[in-house]
Formats: sequence, C-alpha cells, structure tokens
Amino acid sequence: MTQRAGFVALIGEPNAGKSTLLNRMVGAKVSIVTHKVQTTRARIRGVAIEGDSQIVFVDTPGLFQPKRRLDRAMVAAAWGGVADADVVVLMIEAHRGITKGVEAILDRLAEVGTGRTIALAINKIDRVEAPVLLGLTKDLNDRYAFAETFLISAEKGHGAHDLRLWLADRMPEEPWLYPEDQIADLPMRMIAAEMTREKLTLRLHQELPYQLTVETENWEERKDGSAKVDQIVYVARDGHKGIVLGNRGETIKAVSKAAREELSEFLGRKVHLFLQVKVRPNWLEESERYSEMGLDFKDGNA
Repeated sequence: MTQRAGFVALIGEPNAGKSTLLNRMVGAKVSIVTHKVQTTRARIRGVAIEGDSQIVFVDTPGLFQPKRRLDRAMVAAAWGGVADADVVVLMIEAHRGITKGVEAILDRLAEVGTGRTIALAINKIDRVEAPVLLGLTKDLNDRYAFAETFLISAEKGHGAHDLRLWLADRMPEEPWLYPEDQIADLPMRMIAAEMTREKLTLRLHQELPYQLTVETENWEERKDGSAKVDQIVYVARDGHKGIVLGNRGETIKAVSKAAREELSEFLGRKVHLFLQVKVRPNWLEESERYSEMGLDFKDGNA
C-alpha cells in the first residue's frame, strides 16, 4: 500500500465555515464552532483518513484587518498555515460574495500562491439561487486560477465528500504522520480549554468574546478512569469577572456543566471540571498566554 500524507490549510474570512468543515472532514469536534466571528485562535490540526491518504487539516484563524496584538498574531498564524500547507482551500460564503476581505485575500494569494495547489470552496450554497452561484463561481475563477472549485454546505455536508476525495488524491506520497486513531494533534488540555471558551462565548454573546481566555491549569487522571480538570478563566477587568460569574454564580455554573458534558462525551468517560475566574489586566500582552493558544507573541508586533 502506497501511503499519502500532507497538510491542508483552510483559509477565509471569519465565520466562513472553516471550523464546521474541519469538524465534518474529521468526523469529530476538534475546532470550536460558534456564531461569533474570530473564535479560532490556534491553528488546530484535525486528522482525516481517506483511503490510503492521511489529510491533516490546519484550521487557521479567519483573515481580517488586524488592529490589536492578538489580532496581528492570529492573522500571521493564518498565513503561516498557508506557507506550510501542501494544499490550500479558500472558503467563501455564497450569500456574501466577493467582499473587501475576500478581495484582500485574493490579492495576497496572488503574491504567495505561486506554485501552490489552491482550491476554492463556496460554502452555504443553500442560501443563494443557482444563477447567483454560477455568476460568483465565474467571477472568482476569473480573478484567480483555482485548481478546482467545490460548491458545498459544510453544515449539511453537501459536496464535502467530493472535496475530501480530491484532497486525498493530492497528498504527497509519504508515510502517515499520525497514528490511525488520532484525530487531532492538540494536547487534550488545549482542546478542553477551547470547549470551555466556546461555551463562554455562546453564553456571553457580545459582552466578552475577545476579553477572556481559558487555560487548563491541571489535569489529573483518577484510578476510577475519570479525569479531574482544573481551568482558569482569565478576564481583563474586575467588571468582566462579575459578568462571567453571573448572578449568584449561575453563568459560570451553566458554562461548567455544558463544557463538562461535552468533554465527557468527547473522551468517552466521566470528567470532573472545576472553573475559577481570575482578573489579569494585561493578559493580552503576556507572551505565555499566546503560547497557550499556539500563537507567536512576536507576530503580534505592529
């Protein structure tokens, strides 16, 4: 058997559906999916097996105009994912079409895409009529010479299998990079922290998504097969702590319950999850926080 293995970078604007597609390709939840833009911070790798091919997906942060250090580090990580990949898939939302952000990405691809295999995936195709979709497909291919175009619905699965087969055929001939049963190369501590951060983001809506981070401080394997997980939610201000805790601690209790249930299901065993909320005013300027998120602190320099 000739094995194939390689890296695929999913790029696009925030909320284009990259995390949803990654989770569908891998068959498990390894990247957080919310209705909030810009929830993917680290370049999360999900591993999919298709025939003799192992496809390692790099789910990059959404590409946008960065303003703060964290934003700049995230955008640098996204383009770093492009540089490291064997194949790049640009995801665009059908109903939004060619936005200024998409135009900026196409311009950058013209600079860095030479010699690379770059495919186009137009997502959320159920939101537009066929003539609009055909027009958008033509416009995009007129602007950039994509190796292939796929019309998909990452949420419903339409077209995703065809994309996966195409990617599998384009992986380089080399031994698999990960064990067959491994679906992600992130440490469980980070996956657990991402799950909790997702629940906080969903619960708090527009109040805090950028102003908090979650770290798994301790992970203890117990004799009964369960795991005790201690996490810290860092917020930037005292006022934020009260928001995260909620009235009589109701918010943090609900978040802890939801995260515990999802983590238990993911691991297939019981998890005891304990959350603490701490104020850390300058966490956005601390290099250790970036390392925890898989980002390079130096990339955030202006």
